[in-house]
Amino acid sequence: MNRQANGGPRPADVLVIFGITGDLARVMTYRSLYRLEARGLLECPIVGVAFDDWSLEQLVDRARESIVATGEKLDEEVFERLAQRLSYVHGDFTDADTYAQVAKAVGGATCPVFYLEIPPSFFGTVVGGLAKAGVTASARVVVEKPFGHDLASARTLNEELHAYIDESQLYRIDHFLGKMSVEDILYLRFANTILEPVWNRHFVSSVQITMGENFDAADRGHFYDPVGAMRDVVQNHLLQVLSLVAMEPPTGHGMDIINNRKRDVFVAMAEADPSRYVRGQYNGYLDVEGVAPSSQTETFCAMRLEIDNWRWSGVPFFIRAGKALPVTVTEVRVVFNTTPWLGFVPKDSPRPEPNQLVLRIGPKPGARLRMQAKDAEKHALRSVQLDMEFATMGGEGPTPYEVLLDAAIHGNASSFARQDAVEETWRVVQPLLDSRPSVELYEPGTWGPASADELTGDYGGWRSPWLP
Repeated sequence: MNRQANGGPRPADVLVIFGITGDLARVMTYRSLYRLEARGLLECPIVGVAFDDWSLEQLVDRARESIVATGEKLDEEVFERLAQRLSYVHGDFTDADTYAQVAKAVGGATCPVFYLEIPPSFFGTVVGGLAKAGVTASARVVVEKPFGHDLASARTLNEELHAYIDESQLYRIDHFLGKMSVEDILYLRFANTILEPVWNRHFVSSVQITMGENFDAADRGHFYDPVGAMRDVVQNHLLQVLSLVAMEPPTGHGMDIINNRKRDVFVAMAEADPSRYVRGQYNGYLDVEGVAPSSQTETFCAMRLEIDNWRWSGVPFFIRAGKALPVTVTEVRVVFNTTPWLGFVPKDSPRPEPNQLVLRIGPKPGARLRMQAKDAEKHALRSVQLDMEFATMGGEGPTPYEVLLDAAIHGNASSFARQDAVEETWRVVQPLLDSRPSVELYEPGTWGPASADELTGDYGGWRSPWLP
């Protein structure tokens, strides 16, 4: 379905964006489309669909304002090309006439892409309306997160959408998969033979994944309180990162190869153990507008996860994430086994610190190799670091939504989450949702509750992140 003569997916001949007047479009979409236009990667018309009764001129003005507000330097010639691609359909998502207008705007397009940057509660309504209008047979449908709030709701949502479209047509956005620094994990792992022989349980002691934010929930209480750290960033973003760290080498051809290997990781993961799960809430969270007075929502969580396969059996994967922490940083840290006693250092010297490979996803993505060397002043060891920031070696690269919109337009499914992987990640974390420990208070500016340190106690503790 929808293939080119060479067997690859056909590029979209129209991009239809539902919710084009919303906040996500204002912050991300317009800028991403502008940057794709600037790079010569946009070749199709763009139809915006929303409830707001706007003229096309108002839509173009919103696009301009949004792009400038992101700090992007506007090239008038590039923007004019983008503006010429835009058209607009005003309508209610529950009204069949809206989809008749969309079908008319799409015209004779044979490979439309429908991007739903709208609440998940509307996904079924919109896809059903498009199907009844006869425009989904050869379409791709891109949906935003969250995709369910637990395993049961994810399955229900899948069933609702699959009543109208096939799984191969459904592209679930996780913006972490559009980050170049996340893609770099695959390249660093599999394009460098020096790493593959030691990337397993025989040489790796543990893996730590940290996502820290030094800001609090602020004015997002209404959104954050029903969600919490686990649903907000762990089940989706950080487990996707974990899968790239842990997956087997992708072999063969086709867009689904990487998704197949990621699924294998999740299938091999045991259900998370609530006794190895810590939930925290920063002091002052209950004062945030929109937060329930007795809220038990976690603003911090930490856990230990296991992958029961030949590569990783016995190696713990530790994850921690939260708000109001000391720094804003996201990193993966592979901690290797330490060496035996070294005969050329004093007998009372401590065991050498283990080597560590750090992949910093943001800010300022890069890689660090922490090694041991001789102390210049005495017969002893000291830690040294070999650092590389990706921007200094190859430029900043495209933004995540730039990558994802381009991938959707060109049918690159490997940049999106697939049904089986989504359901497996919910399966892994479901026990943590069903048997939640009570939240423990922590002070803003600290690394969460003290009990989180016990998770990594047998593995040298949490390592301090590599700061930008």
